[in-house]
Amino acid sequence: MKLDKGIFAIGLRSLVQIVRRPIYWFGFFGIPLFMFLFITSMMESGLPHRIPAAMVDRDGTSLSRQITQSLSGMQAVNISQTLNSYSAARKSLQKGEIYGFFLIPENFQADLLAGREPEITFYTNMTYFVPGSMLFKSFKTTAVYTKAGMAMKIANSVGADAEALAPMLQPVNIQVRGIGNPCLNYGIYLSNSFVPCLLELLIFLMTVFSLGQEIKYATSTRLLQMADGSIYKAIFAKILPQTIIWWIVACFMLSWLYKYNGYTMQGKWWIMFMSELMFVLACQGFAIFVFGVLPNLRLSASICSLLGILAFSLAAFSFPVQSMYGAIGIFSYILPIRYNFLIYADQALNGIDLYYSRVWFAAYIVFMILPFTVLWRIKKEMKDPVYAP
Repeated sequence: MKLDKGIFAIGLRSLVQIVRRPIYWFGFFGIPLFMFLFITSMMESGLPHRIPAAMVDRDGTSLSRQITQSLSGMQAVNISQTLNSYSAARKSLQKGEIYGFFLIPENFQADLLAGREPEITFYTNMTYFVPGSMLFKSFKTTAVYTKAGMAMKIANSVGADAEALAPMLQPVNIQVRGIGNPCLNYGIYLSNSFVPCLLELLIFLMTVFSLGQEIKYATSTRLLQMADGSIYKAIFAKILPQTIIWWIVACFMLSWLYKYNGYTMQGKWWIMFMSELMFVLACQGFAIFVFGVLPNLRLSASICSLLGILAFSLAAFSFPVQSMYGAIGIFSYILPIRYNFLIYADQALNGIDLYYSRVWFAAYIVFMILPFTVLWRIKKEMKDPVYAP
């Protein structure tokens, strides 16, 4: 075998291309390291704390002041403004100065003691989902406990036994146990979702870019010559150095998340490392398939970018597949990140036996096989490269 032909020569050529072009350094190392540091540091404190909110107290009684103090004492709430009207609170909310406000109506205490069932209203800006949800939870808790507290006070005033009344106010005692994330740390959930999803997007783009460059600069004919005309050998040898680099980056990601940041790891390390290797191969297989269907650098990169961005929603990180419309939910299963997330939930969070994750690993293999259906088309384009900008 000549030194300028074969898998080793093509792999060395691919590695030299990576070393010589800054865009590869940026895509393989710069962006991944930045996103690891940025996302995990942003989520370092876990849940959001002291979210700006406003209190609109139109009652001005001892009870309304007590509600204000209770709400101010909650960890997630920061009563940064005390306003006198709904209109002023609404304007402050629209300006982005606060994320929600709690409104106590006029004659609230008098109506409550008279049994007229006054209404407490609260508003949250759900455009910002996380702070809006946290404020909603705090506001609702305050309203519920205010109602229960007043019922207890009224019962005591008429001579009723408070201990006998408690089971009526709360007949079922609820205990919440966060399995896999006992601290309810948003960082554990979001970082383990968003970081691999960004990695998938980068693998898509860099794989398509490296193949598209061969056609753009008409070097694909030389690549096929070095592979003795075999498209299988050409693609395998060209992608192999990238696979090794991506797997190293993925292993560093696991070490960064579970060792350095101390995120939950209930499963076995070798299963997670194997999952990341298959995840890299699945992402590369999907990208090669897209390039084979659309052997144009601009179009295939655009499709991969679109699917990579939509994966943040379609992979069901923030909205369950079961609640999606069927026509939308089905797209969750055509992206490798969905199976990476399911394996993460099975192995890292729950630590269950590998047997119960076998279907998700089998899905990885399907993505690895996909390129074989379009390699003939890629070979056709590489034999006669025509770059269409």
